[in-house]
Amino acid sequence: AELEVPFLFQPPEAVRKAEWNPPRLEEPEFPEPKDLTKELLRLLASPNIASREPVIRTYDHEVKGNTAIKPLQGEYAGPNDAAVLKPLDYSWKGVVISCGMNPNYGKIDPYWMAASAIDEAIRNNVAVGGRRIALLDNFTWGNPEKPDRMGGLLRACQACYEIAKAYQTPFISGKDSLYNESPLGPVTPTLLITAIGIIPDIRKAVTIDLKKPNNPIYIVGETYIELGGSEYYRLKGFLGKQVPKVRAEKAKKVMDAVTKAIDNGFVKACHDLSEGGLGVAAAEMAFTGGYGLEISLKKVPTGEKIQRNDFLLFSESNSRFLIEVDSSFKEEFEKLSHGIPHAEIGRVTKEQYLCIYGLDGRVVVEASLDDLLEHWKSFLGR
Repeated sequence: AELEVPFLFQPPEAVRKAEWNPPRLEEPEFPEPKDLTKELLRLLASPNIASREPVIRTYDHEVKGNTAIKPLQGEYAGPNDAAVLKPLDYSWKGVVISCGMNPNYGKIDPYWMAASAIDEAIRNNVAVGGRRIALLDNFTWGNPEKPDRMGGLLRACQACYEIAKAYQTPFISGKDSLYNESPLGPVTPTLLITAIGIIPDIRKAVTIDLKKPNNPIYIVGETYIELGGSEYYRLKGFLGKQVPKVRAEKAKKVMDAVTKAIDNGFVKACHDLSEGGLGVAAAEMAFTGGYGLEISLKKVPTGEKIQRNDFLLFSESNSRFLIEVDSSFKEEFEKLSHGIPHAEIGRVTKEQYLCIYGLDGRVVVEASLDDLLEHWKSFLGR
């Protein structure tokens, strides 16, 4: 076949009109719940957080036997942040694959939805030891010929451009599905980001399960009152306004420090904070590893003054990690983390309980690992 080059590379350009009018939203006002254990258990059982094990096991994630880190971790099949593949028989080098998606954020602002999806995919990759990360996008959107749909799509694309440049993570592929509308209206604008990275040695890959009692637990990254579009608000029937933002310059320093800590062998377990925030991340690490956790909210680094325990527990601020540090490398980890927001907020325990102390020092969450796991696995069994 013969085709003229201009025909291939200089096609007619469609001109679209784009409009973006931020929705008029308010932050909800409601008292802090008295029983935060109940709130945490509800979150673990919610459809966006609960175990998807029956679905995951429908597919073969063991093709060719090269899956080093699997989607489900350990005896209790907890949720790993990423999968690690060993593609070459003669090398320990591996490929890290992770995802990020936050469609509820797009109801507030598609820009921060896209930025958050990128941040989540990258931090999931970093949490197991990935670096040299590239991105893929999958857009599902309404009719771009309608100005409001096009306006939201434009904001999401602007975020993809700006955040990818800030993180030095190029987009190498993607797939877009537009015109998803019916007489009832458009689909919820959604962007799935997939991150693919390299890990130099799969034997150093980190999983989320707690490893050893008395090891210290650190949180890295700052927490803000950012619950707009969060799972906590959704369960209460709210959307909110303060959507999680991405502070790329700070976040990149955080992720670089986590990578160095993993490479140096300081990190025994690592989990990103996403849906459900600190509370859900702590629960998942505990029941996956079969060890308890004691955590104090007073020590959590914040980017603004936070006076409510539920906000500290369930905020979905981006660029945060919960890390179990090898106790013999505590000083080295502290030194490496100098200059980035971090704090030792607790420790691993032999007791089969998650115990979280509030801002006033009193226990605000106390739940057995069995109870946490039962709620997390309850949704798809209904």
